[in-house]
This record gives sequence, C-alpha cells and structure tokens, in this order.
Amino acid sequence: MTDALENPNYPVPDELKSNVIVTTIDRLYNWGRRSSVWPMMFGLACCAIEMICTAASRYDLSRFGMEVMRPSPRQSDLMIVSGTVTKKMIPVIVRLYNQMPEPKYVMAMGACASGGGPFKEGYNVVSGVDKFIPVDVYVPGCPPTPQALLNGLIKLQEKIDSQSIASVPWYQSGNSEPVPVPLLGPDLIDLRQRPLFNQLAKQPAAQAVTE
Repeated sequence: MTDALENPNYPVPDELKSNVIVTTIDRLYNWGRRSSVWPMMFGLACCAIEMICTAASRYDLSRFGMEVMRPSPRQSDLMIVSGTVTKKMIPVIVRLYNQMPEPKYVMAMGACASGGGPFKEGYNVVSGVDKFIPVDVYVPGCPPTPQALLNGLIKLQEKIDSQSIASVPWYQSGNSEPVPVPLLGPDLIDLRQRPLFNQLAKQPAAQAVTE
C-alpha cells in the first residue's frame, strides 16, 4: 500500500481502488455529498406529478440517496424547478434559492422551466428559470418521464464527482453574493439591469423608448 502511495504507476488492485487509504480527499468528500442530496419539496406544475412519481416505490429515489425531500430551503441543497415559471412566481423562487446553504444546485425539469415551453410567448411566463438563477442540469421533456428525471439526477451526481474542494466557489475567500430578487410591477423588473435603467432614465423620453 505504501508503494501505491509513493509511486503513481504502481498497479492498484481493483478491490482496493475505492479504499480510503488510496483515495483522495475530493473523492471521499464528493462521495458523501452525491449520496445525500436533499431536494427541496415543492412543485410548480404538471412536472411536479412526475417528480412525485419518481420518488414513489416504482422508481425509488432512495436508491441514489435523494429521498429526503425537505420542506425548508435552509435544509436543502437541490432545487428541482418542476413546471411553468410565471413572472409572479420567479421572485419567490429566487428568494428560496438565496436561502439555500452552499453547496447548492438547481435542476430545470421540463420544457417550461428550461425555456418557457409551450407558454414561452405568453405575457406572464418566464422564458427559462436560468435567466434569474444558475442551472446545473436541464431535463428535457413535456413533462419529462421519471426515467428522464433519474437520468438528470445521475448527471448531477457526475457533476458533483468532478468538483474539487480547491476550486469550488463556496470554499473561496469572501462571501457569495445573493441573486437580487426581481420586482413584480407592471412587468418583471430584474434589478441586475439597474445600470441600464439608470442610463435610460438620463436620456430623452423619445430616445429611451426607441432603445
């Protein structure tokens, strides 16, 4: 075993490759995180029915260590946006995302959450939740099947496996800035575009409307 640690070319037997002695801190740390992902327990539309089906006995999320759906964002590390995201709902979603502790991940489940779906041209629907919060995995479908959601969760586990403690943002110096919660007025106002609003406010009214 000492030779395996000192010489990287030393052939390690297959039954010892997962042993703690010859593994890395990243692999051990990621194994613990990937096997205990806690999704947030909420749904938006018909995709939520498929998510409930995935958690039931036939497909059984517990095989992947993800069956503990938490009712509080402060106890969750995975947000599954399952359904149509309306302009009235996106401020609540962003607020829930900000309340989740790091490390946290977001999955856009279905065509509506990914890009607006059949309601993309609607006056009250956001064309993709990734316009406001970062998305890690997209699950296609309208609605996606339980098998598709399971595949998305496996892709999320693969992403977790590829991360390193030395490079993940939640272990870097400084605090992570929360996503500004958009304001719902006559239309949805993204506060990250405040510099643009200030610039347009300084221009003549006719020129601002043209731009």
